[in-house]
Amino acid sequence: MKDLKISKKKPSFPITKKLHSYLSEYKRNIRIPVFYEDLLRFQGSVTVYDKNDEDTLWIRVYYNEFEREDIDLSLKKVYTNLHSDGNEKTIPFLNIDAIDYCTFGNSKPFRVKVRNILNDNYTYFYVKKADASRVYGLELEHMLSPYNLNFLVYKDTLIEEHIAGIPGDEFIKNMLPNCNNSEKSQIAKEFVKFNERCMIRLLGDMRSYNYVIVPTHDFDHVVYKIRAIDFDQQCFEGKFNIYRPQFFKENLKMVELVSEKFQKESIDQYKLEERSIVAKRLISYHDRIEELLDCMSEDTISLKAHINLLKSTIYDYTLDMKFKKSKNMGEILKNALDFVKRNYENVNTTGL
Repeated sequence: MKDLKISKKKPSFPITKKLHSYLSEYKRNIRIPVFYEDLLRFQGSVTVYDKNDEDTLWIRVYYNEFEREDIDLSLKKVYTNLHSDGNEKTIPFLNIDAIDYCTFGNSKPFRVKVRNILNDNYTYFYVKKADASRVYGLELEHMLSPYNLNFLVYKDTLIEEHIAGIPGDEFIKNMLPNCNNSEKSQIAKEFVKFNERCMIRLLGDMRSYNYVIVPTHDFDHVVYKIRAIDFDQQCFEGKFNIYRPQFFKENLKMVELVSEKFQKESIDQYKLEERSIVAKRLISYHDRIEELLDCMSEDTISLKAHINLLKSTIYDYTLDMKFKKSKNMGEILKNALDFVKRNYENVNTTGL
């Protein structure tokens, strides 16, 4: 499998006024008491190791005692805004157990661990530098995937809820070999659908560490789902295969599993199923999707060379002249989604 090359450093694109207005309309844009830059003022740090004593590439950061109290209170307020209506009555029952900083990747996020001191339940959320690509990716995931997403944007700071699951690379290495034949077949099916969904909505760089496997225990078996967790590469790269997880060497074991379990007819069936589901979501979210795509079509979230390469490649696949006429990534995505919806409506109208 040929390794795909990703741009070494994707630039961060600012949130435009139009996108801010969209976010405000859908309650994503509210005032929060802490900014990403505030968390950068840490005084020291220690490396965070996993249970096998391997470096996680996260560091646990510490603040001086005068700032820590204010930062903790601000983060508790952020948590109440993210997970409820901002009611501060629960703040006395919350504790900020840890603030970790990731030194790997484009976004360099902070991960905040919040614990309820009454029952020791805890969860995480992330504080990141707001980037238009990521915001578009989060919104598209919310509308076009099976999963709702919770996030907030205030000026140049992005707050994201934690997406629980087993990191894909860890699952492939340590758990996939122990799955039974039925489970492997189900995982293969989910990978086909995940691959198709990423391609349709142009979500790139879904290497195994950028998605999680979510096991759910049904009454007689375990159901596995695949969820993206990194939306930095939404509509940026020019190479079409960047938007197809099957072409990353990190996913080779999943691709081999699909080849082992399915013939082409089954793969085509699952692709068609996923396209139909995405088309139904497009119809359900019609007005909101149109507003978001209008924002994207007036925004700059990629490079000219990438836009020209991608629209040319997709035209070769579809022979749809609308792609050749696309001026930016927003228009390319709009035409891609229209193409999926149009095919779905034609099939359901003609009965073919």
